[in-house]
Formats: sequence, structure tokens, C-alpha cells
Amino acid sequence: MKKIVVIGSSNVDTTLHVKDFPKPGETINATEITSAGGGKGANQAIAAAKSGAETYFINRVGEDSEGGYITHQLKSYGVDTTYVQTTMGSKTGHAYITLNEAGQNDIIIDHGANYELTVEDIQAASDLFKDVDCVIAQFETPLEVTIEAFKLAKKAGKITILNPAPAIDKIPKELLQYTDIITPNETESDKITGIQIKDNSTLATNAEKLHLLGVKNVVITYGDKGAYISSADIETLVPAYKVEATDTTGAGDTFIGYLASNLKPDLSNFEAAAKIANRASSIAVQRLGAQPSIPTAKEVEEAMEDNE
Repeated sequence: MKKIVVIGSSNVDTTLHVKDFPKPGETINATEITSAGGGKGANQAIAAAKSGAETYFINRVGEDSEGGYITHQLKSYGVDTTYVQTTMGSKTGHAYITLNEAGQNDIIIDHGANYELTVEDIQAASDLFKDVDCVIAQFETPLEVTIEAFKLAKKAGKITILNPAPAIDKIPKELLQYTDIITPNETESDKITGIQIKDNSTLATNAEKLHLLGVKNVVITYGDKGAYISSADIETLVPAYKVEATDTTGAGDTFIGYLASNLKPDLSNFEAAAKIANRASSIAVQRLGAQPSIPTAKEVEEAMEDNE
């Protein structure tokens, strides 16, 4: 069984369901309001756990009822919460999502206790990094925390996956030198490279630019078109499975959790793992909510068989 550590955020997601997004200055009605667990880190940890990996989550929640809710949710999905700590005097992270009828979303985040995670928290979990296969992180917690985690991971010879989301203008070189795989979506890749993705040619140009920044293996998730993977051995667009999207929230996180849990240590099955991750995402987008939508390994396996 694969062992995975995720360092990242946990939020309570409040979703406003609307017919379409409001224009600037426009007031509209929500057709429904729902709440569920979220946060890129928590979503990715749950995806990894649901895929069958032994998964550990390093995170901070607030001193409120929502912190207890988040921890309970993680445990219910099989995530080890030993390293999820409560920050006294802080509130749990919260995401406010507007979801339209086409399944597209806009998200505004109040980070809360997620930004209270420290380098010391990572160092306290240093023994854990020696005994796992892969370490995943995003940009919803402090950068110095991710750098420390990836340092420890590489020192122990483990795979590191950086999901550069939300996008930032400049990723520290120190972090990139400890990153084995970078997984932006097309918008995030645009921001990092300065090159707008319009087609396969600009996908390849983006991947090359990311390689020049120091990362050997690149995955650019490209919505309903699939995932573009680029490494020393392969460069191809892995097509998405065609489905009717209901809610795309958490689809990228589902992809990353499944990718991590299916990769071999030498990445020799890069394309095959991406196909499985694509299938998992295609199931997730047909359901509402980030965490409830993530499929189980059995569901993905059966869906893969149906497409053969």
C-alpha cells in the first residue's frame, strides 16, 4: 500500500448555487446554499485515501466547531489526522464558492488557521517523511513550510508533487529544486510562465518553460481536454473522459490524489497513472461538492473497465 503525506489547507466550503455568475454591480439570487468540507490539501488527502493509499495530513484548524467538523470529515474518509493541530484563538479556513448551472465555479478563500502552519510543525513530523512514498503540497499554506517539507522528503529520497495553486507570480527557486513533479492547471501555468495556453503547441511551450525553471516532470491539467504530461521519456496530452459536468470543484485535487497514489517510484507509468487520475476526475465532476464527489478506487476501477 502506498503511503502519502499531504501538507496543505482545510476549509469549510460554502457554495452558492446560481444560474450564472453576476456581472459587476449586479445582484442575483442563489437557488441553493450548501456547505461541505474542502481546502485543496484536505481534498487531495481524501482523494489519496479513497484511492487506497495510507494517507497522512499535516494541517492546522481553528478553535471553533468547524475545526472539529473538518477533523471528523478527514477521519471518516480514512485520512490519518495525527498531525492536524488546533490553533488557539484562530478560526478554521473558509471558502466561498459560486457555482453556476454549467458546473463552473469562482472561489474566494479566507485562509484562517491554514496560514498558522509552521516549519516547526513539519520538523515535528520529520520521522513520518522517512516512511512514505510521496509528499504533496499546494500554495494555501506558508511557502517556507512547503520548502521545509520538500527538503525533508528529498533527503529521505521521496517523490515530491507541487500543486502551484492558487497561482503566485514567482515560485522560489529553492522550492522548485526540491520538486519532482509540478501540476498546474492551464490558468496557473499561464501565470507562472507568462505564456497563454491556446492549443497543444502552447501546452508544449509551457511545459518546456516549467522544465527550464528546474522541474523535470510536468503535468498541466487542461479541463475537459485532459492532462498534458511532459518528462524526459514522454510528452503527450492524455485525453479527458467525456462526461456532463455538474460541479468542477475539487476535480484537480481528485486528479492529484489519484496520480500520486498510482505512480511508481521511478515514474515509469507516468501516462498510465495520469489516465487513472483523469478517470477519477471525470467521476468527481458529475457530482456536487469537493470531498463528497471524490470516487473510491473501486468506482474508478469499474469505470476504467467500462471504457476498455
